[in-house]
Amino acid sequence: MGNVKPLLKVKNLHKEFKVGGGQKLKAVNDVSFTVNEGETFGLVGESGCGKSTTGRTILQLYEATSGEIIFDGEDILKMDNKRKRALHSDIQMIFQDPYASLNPRLTVTEIIAEGMDAQKMYKKNKKAKLARVYELLELVGLNKNHANRYPHEFSGGQRQRIGIARALAVQPRFIIADEPISALDVSIQAQVVNLFQELQEKHKLTYLFIAHDLAMVKHISDRIGVMYLGKLVEVAESLELYEDPLHPYTQALLSAIPIPDPDIEQSRERIVLQGDVPSPMNPPSGCHFRTRCPYVKKECEEIKPELVEVKKGHFVACHLYE
Repeated sequence: MGNVKPLLKVKNLHKEFKVGGGQKLKAVNDVSFTVNEGETFGLVGESGCGKSTTGRTILQLYEATSGEIIFDGEDILKMDNKRKRALHSDIQMIFQDPYASLNPRLTVTEIIAEGMDAQKMYKKNKKAKLARVYELLELVGLNKNHANRYPHEFSGGQRQRIGIARALAVQPRFIIADEPISALDVSIQAQVVNLFQELQEKHKLTYLFIAHDLAMVKHISDRIGVMYLGKLVEVAESLELYEDPLHPYTQALLSAIPIPDPDIEQSRERIVLQGDVPSPMNPPSGCHFRTRCPYVKKECEEIKPELVEVKKGHFVACHLYE
């Protein structure tokens, strides 16, 4: 990666939800990261760690509590509504559930054309719009015979392809893929991931790829950020993270990935974390991970570890490395 240009910079992002009794749920808690143009940044962690909320807040489906979201040099949070609407042609989202994210009452043509209509791209030229829908269907491995059917007539993998075509319709530069393969059959997952990679090369796309499956994220990501309870605990290049995970939480996540060699699989040690994930309404003081960490020490209770660079391009938030 010679000339690296950041397309998205997230700085000190917070997202809180008000819940009953005046309590606040801190879903995203002071998160900062950069996604460079043309790369895939993977965001991983257990369910409820705040990774999907981070993606939705970047897209402004949720309003940020505080922080900065700088896209191509402009802070999204300071834009007026008109500018934000225009931004939707640059940033698109692909959702987790291909069953819930497509309107069952619309045909495939209408679904794919939704974004084009919203951006008034072909308002006078229906023929050109239809030609573009057919082109998009071909691009994601479907064909124009599928155009007049409804979502219920397709398999999960095909529906996710329709969702990808819809996102591509407005020619975005940046796509947030929110667990786009977790609802799919394992046999289909690899096909969809390969499609993401082909499209990225063809259209110079930049991805934020959100997932809980570390094995799949390694396959598609250039760099990976690991989240735990609303905070980023480690960021590194994909291979580096796999070969030398520094944070105890990352080590535990990686130890849970099965290895296809039965001899190695039997002899290696699994790191089984003790206890449950604490509530984001009442996270532990100091380091959020300390209640489950095998290496916890006194300062972990009192001092929040900052995300620091301990090797070139490898950041970790852990008192073991200060």
